[in-house]
Amino acid sequence: MIPLLILGLLIQNPGAHGYELLSLMEKRHYKYIVNFTKGSFYYNLQQLEEKGFIEQTHRIRPNNGREIHTFIITPLGIEEFDKLMGKYGTKSEYVNLLFYGALLFADVFDKNKLLELIQSQIDQTEARIDLLDEYLARNKELPGKIDYFRRMNENSRTHHLVNLHWFKKLKADIEESIV
Repeated sequence: MIPLLILGLLIQNPGAHGYELLSLMEKRHYKYIVNFTKGSFYYNLQQLEEKGFIEQTHRIRPNNGREIHTFIITPLGIEEFDKLMGKYGTKSEYVNLLFYGALLFADVFDKNKLLELIQSQIDQTEARIDLLDEYLARNKELPGKIDYFRRMNENSRTHHLVNLHWFKKLKADIEESIV
């Protein structure tokens, strides 16, 4: 998935440098789409270059003297982008939270500690909803133009609201069973 994100960002931002692409992924909260680290990002960037999907355009020496490598997508990279769009655009996955794995053993875990875990999930989910609300408030959809990223974030927000409701209900049920 990371190669698709990098190629797509380079189509949208030709001549961007690696740090700029990574910053866009972080700013746009792509971490909710795929887990990535700085290391995995740069590894994938290097792999895309080695395979000829992207190439360096030139190096810029800003006032601080550092070299910055800028990139563009190649015709081969456009073909790979199209292939990856087909690959990921036709996939549908189950909603899978790591928390579900821990919940499998809730019946043999201390109920008070379980409540703490659930509260952690509630706090994290509320924080994600707040981030999405902030993004959606700042970025209004333009009339006549479909903003797919905005719609994706609206959908993500809806999923988080459902999770939040479920976490709160689960917590209430456990609290009731303790009494």
